[in-house]
Amino acid sequence: MLTYDQQQSVDSLAPTHIQVPTGSRIRIDYRHGAESPVLSVRLQECFGLTDTPCVDGGKRQVLMELLSPGFKPVQLTQDLSSFWATTYFEVRKELRRRYPKHYWPDNPLNADAVRGVKRR
Repeated sequence: MLTYDQQQSVDSLAPTHIQVPTGSRIRIDYRHGAESPVLSVRLQECFGLTDTPCVDGGKRQVLMELLSPGFKPVQLTQDLSSFWATTYFEVRKELRRRYPKHYWPDNPLNADAVRGVKRR
């Protein structure tokens, strides 16, 4: 049994959810034996997010499992800024072909994050 202050401390060090730029609260998966907690989120909900979210008071980055609009994994990263600068354009090319109704901006850091379909 934890006191209220201890519960608040646990919640700040190991949050259950992280809010992404769309306003969605995405659940963090603390997998047994894993090095880092996993945040599975659709790629489009991360547009505008420059840094990888952290837990443990900012000491540990989460492993971001970026998903397609169909909720299939397309990329794993702990360095979101590097992903936007390099790998995003390769992933975007494939996703534009598979999901033509969805919005795939040239500059994901300045684009508005979207939950569903945003026409081009």
